[in-house]
Amino acid sequence: MLVDRHCHLDFPEFAPELDEVVARADAAGVKVCVTIGTTLKKFDGVAAVAARFAHVYCSVGIHPHEADPEPIDGPAPLLERAANPKVVAIGETGLDYYYGHSAREGQIRNFRAHIDASRELQLPLIVHTRDAEDDTIEILRAEMGKGAFPGLIHCFTGTPRLAEAALDLGFFISVSGIATFKKSEELRETLRAVPLERLLVETDAPYLAPMPYRGKRNEPSFVVNTAKVLAEIKGVSAEALAEVTTDNFFRLFTRAERPA
Repeated sequence: MLVDRHCHLDFPEFAPELDEVVARADAAGVKVCVTIGTTLKKFDGVAAVAARFAHVYCSVGIHPHEADPEPIDGPAPLLERAANPKVVAIGETGLDYYYGHSAREGQIRNFRAHIDASRELQLPLIVHTRDAEDDTIEILRAEMGKGAFPGLIHCFTGTPRLAEAALDLGFFISVSGIATFKKSEELRETLRAVPLERLLVETDAPYLAPMPYRGKRNEPSFVVNTAKVLAEIKGVSAEALAEVTTDNFFRLFTRAERPA
């Protein structure tokens, strides 16, 4: 059994064949998926996908790209939507300075509001960070000092420094198909040092399809390929990697129910 910890099943790329996509995941042994909220205005669609399938869950959050069009001054809008029992996490949130689609000040404001919601509910915080490691680490450390909250670094592609900081905070590291790319040896080297009990796997579908599907539309069943490469990185069997990462998921995502 595997879990696709991060995908976007509400995106239009999946609309024509969503039932088939979920069925293919199930047939591949991917028994649980988490479809991720990126804007509040589209949350109802995210929640509807989660409601449609027994073992698809969702999160509520505002992607850092959306911080300008969806500013929030506190956690209330997130807490309201997190009352939905299918919501198992807060985010994705964080900082993305690479594209600059939203001002840094707004990204930081929204990031802190998401952290407040995660802390209050003790639901895991899904952190997106790109070209913003210093500010991400500084904010997470400062906020952790105000009271603990669980979390993870989504689609980890960062430096050993970010990995060490996240692990020191009690966070998990979530690995996407990027780890399978030929040019990702530095990333694979960083992942070798991350303890197995702190690793998760994801697709970020429809983006970032792993090898040998790179360049195609990603889907949750492809997390099997990422898990296979991660098992090789860690020097364990694919079965052992699946067991550990699945146990890790349910240890962190406490609202999700393990399938019988």
